[in-house]
Amino acid sequence: MRARPVSPSLLVEELADLIAARPRDAWVRVAVDGAPAAGPGRLADALAGPLRLRGREVLRAPASGFLRPASLRLEFGRTDPDVFYDEWLDAAGLVREVLGPLEPGGTGRVLPSLWDSARDRATRAGYVTLPPGGVALVDGALLLGRGLPFDLAVHLSLSPAALARRTPPEEHWTLPAYERYERETGPARAADVVVRVEDPRRPAVVTRPG
Repeated sequence: MRARPVSPSLLVEELADLIAARPRDAWVRVAVDGAPAAGPGRLADALAGPLRLRGREVLRAPASGFLRPASLRLEFGRTDPDVFYDEWLDAAGLVREVLGPLEPGGTGRVLPSLWDSARDRATRAGYVTLPPGGVALVDGALLLGRGLPFDLAVHLSLSPAALARRTPPEEHWTLPAYERYERETGPARAADVVVRVEDPRRPAVVTRPG
């Protein structure tokens, strides 16, 4: 595999072009996958404006708005990496409220967020209708390998050393979950686009043979 260095601004433009090249009469469900240290939310936020300039309506639906209630997430403690990996994301809720309605023949009526994990209560967000051709940007960690119906997946890759260095010490208990993710899912193989972000100021797009 080869890594092609790009500037952060050029990366955003290239990804916006790639997404906007999809059929204009169909929704595009995009995963921006990566550990918090890789900044998937920042990239998803940066993509919204350029996509709108390309004539695409954009819905931001961070995966953090689809975590399960604390009674389920923390049933076996607050620092269990396997529960973090397997149970924190309400994948069924994300499909039901965002990804499913944007399948071909869907209604386009989506809920941008479902659960406020900080307050541990429903967000009470209102439903919105994304017109055909609109783009749903879902950012978060450990999104791939779950069978979620994304049309395009971008994975932000960090080496184990960089991930550990850029993860706050109080969150180091999550590191075994990311090791498991690399081992079991192989996000660099599962994603359509892989971007190395060892230095966020100097990303590099990974090109795979063939």
